[in-house]
Amino acid sequence: MSIYDYTLPKPDGSEVSLSEFKGKVLLIVNTATGCGFTPHYEPLEKMYEEYHDKGLEIIDVPCNQFREQAPGTDEEIHQFCTLKYNTQFPQYKKSDVNGENALPLFGYLKSQRGFEGFGKGPVALMMSQMLKKIPKDNPDIRWNFTKFVVDREGNVVARFEPTNDMKTVEECVASLL
Repeated sequence: MSIYDYTLPKPDGSEVSLSEFKGKVLLIVNTATGCGFTPHYEPLEKMYEEYHDKGLEIIDVPCNQFREQAPGTDEEIHQFCTLKYNTQFPQYKKSDVNGENALPLFGYLKSQRGFEGFGKGPVALMMSQMLKKIPKDNPDIRWNFTKFVVDREGNVVARFEPTNDMKTVEECVASLL
C-alpha cells in the first residue's frame, strides 16, 4: 500500500482520500489544544501561508489520547485554532493515532518512520523521563504534535517529535518543495 490508499474522516463524517494530495508535500500532525506544544500551531500556520501555493498541505488530526489534552468537540477545536492561531489549513475529525482504534493512516506512517528519540535539551529529557516505560523500539506516537513529512512521490521521508525545533521541520518541508 501507499499513503494514497488511505482516507481521513472529516468532522462532518465524510472521508477524504489522500490520493487527492498526489504531487503535494504533506505535513501530517496529531494535535491538541491543551498541550504545552499547542503553540506549534503558530509556526505550522506560517509554513502553510508561505508554502501552500508551492505545494504544501498540512493535515491536522486532533487527538485526545495523550492526557486528554484535546477534550473539545471537533467544532470547539476548530474554533480555538482559528481564533487563537488564525489557522487556515483543514482539520480532520478528532481521532486516535495509537491502539486498536487508531486511524489506519497512522499505522502506516509509524511503519515507515519509527520513534528515534526525543533529541537533546531539557524538554527532550523531561519527555524521555515521563515516557520511559514505553520501549524505544516501539514505533507508537509518544505525544501530541508528532509530525510526519511526505514528499511529492508519497514517501514518508521524516518524522519529527514535538521536541524537535520547528525550524528543522520547516527546513525539511522547504527542501521538498
